[in-house]
Amino acid sequence: MIHRLCQVLMSAGLTGLLAVLAMTKTPTAKADSQSNVTVFQPNNDAATCSDRCLTQLSRERSPAIADVAQVMQPNQADVQDTQTIEQRNKEIVQQYFDGWRNRTGNFFDLLAPEATWTITGTGATAGTYRKQELLDQVVDPTSARLSTPIVPTVRGIWADGDMVIALWDGEATARDGKPYRNTYTWYFRMKDGKAIEAIAFLDMQKFTDLWTRVSPRN
Repeated sequence: MIHRLCQVLMSAGLTGLLAVLAMTKTPTAKADSQSNVTVFQPNNDAATCSDRCLTQLSRERSPAIADVAQVMQPNQADVQDTQTIEQRNKEIVQQYFDGWRNRTGNFFDLLAPEATWTITGTGATAGTYRKQELLDQVVDPTSARLSTPIVPTVRGIWADGDMVIALWDGEATARDGKPYRNTYTWYFRMKDGKAIEAIAFLDMQKFTDLWTRVSPRN
């Protein structure tokens, strides 16, 4: 009987161990004169078997535990793929900034046709735009208030998953001869080499001052 219990325990695992131990407790006929409760005491042979079986189970389960731990580890190939995508997205955004600074390209070509652009804060231009709305209602009217285009100086570009973050300074001269300087942080959500979503942080007080102080050229 004891031998058979050990076989069952080793094949059933920890759950089976607990169940069989409960089944092998031997009732003792200690009748309490004040209660009808029957007191159970563990069978010594079963306890000895339990110790042996627990030791055996521990040895046999170690490879399984190692397998679970291995599954829990990040997949190295997935990590490398993510790093490759992040690096590529950073390079794409940097290329568009370089083209803007060198006047060899239009930075806003980075945006996919269906992209949205959100300007944070308060002011006449704060809000969310589609790409063409952004160009028509913000970018072009801002350029019309400047006598020289904004020149970007990138402080840093970072990537996390499909998100690219760019911190940069912009400098230009307004039509009234005064300098326009601002610091921007732009967040881009990338897909297939294009930005499908952008969020722009800037000093809105300086930007609003440019818009209210300077009239756009016709």
